[in-house]
Amino acid sequence: MSTWHPLCALSDIPANSGVAALVDGTQVAVVRTVDRTGREAIYALANFDPFSKAMVISRGIVGSKGDTPFIASPIYKQRFDLRSGACLDDASVSLPTFPVKIEGGRVAVQA
Repeated sequence: MSTWHPLCALSDIPANSGVAALVDGTQVAVVRTVDRTGREAIYALANFDPFSKAMVISRGIVGSKGDTPFIASPIYKQRFDLRSGACLDDASVSLPTFPVKIEGGRVAVQA
């Protein structure tokens, strides 16, 4: 059975960037996006970059390709869809994603 893990205040995550959190023994990248209209979204995916074999996804570059929000690894720049974890540059690779929610201005991840 999955449990919701409270992490931090939404305001602790700068717009269009990520932070790393240890959730039930797993490193998770929690990413906050803000689009041109001011609409915010929050995503959670594995912090492990399968290309560089380092825990660095939370330090990646946040952007979008069309309507697809992504985070690019800071090492080799592969882009991962924030919604699904799919690698936009190599269809054979994806990152696990985690349910995430905001309640009372606080971020929680389910694991």
